[in-house]
Amino acid sequence: MTEASIRNKPGMASVKDMPLLQDGPPPGGFAPVRYARRIPSKGPSAVAIFLAAFGTFSWGMYQVGKGNKIRRQVFIFSKPLAIKEEKYAARRAILPMLQAEEDERFVKEWRKYLEEEARIMKDVPGWKVGESVYHSGRWMPPATGELRPEVW
Repeated sequence: MTEASIRNKPGMASVKDMPLLQDGPPPGGFAPVRYARRIPSKGPSAVAIFLAAFGTFSWGMYQVGKGNKIRRQVFIFSKPLAIKEEKYAARRAILPMLQAEEDERFVKEWRKYLEEEARIMKDVPGWKVGESVYHSGRWMPPATGELRPEVW
């Protein structure tokens, strides 16, 4: 469709000669525009969440207190003391074996370390493999349990 047929003007006409046709609202007007934020309240309120958290925390502290009471019970001929003593005795009995295993592991690692040091420092005159650079007169094992943490 052409502009001329829409405005009932036959042929080509100047835009200035055509009657004014302006868009307008539909009959009855447009529907109202919703511009306010209407967020539905879903879920519990802040007070309910606070009360639930407080209740959970209180129950947990009650359970911790009960556990502390049980752990602190020390009766002379009672079951908790006997179990505790048995546990400590078992730990004391196994400790020498665990220490021997750690000493064996340490000696193997120390030998590897000395071989590596000898290989690296073979061209340095006057270098003594395994000699401490601190000269304190005491031998101290590595505190971390690793001989060379920088070498993987």
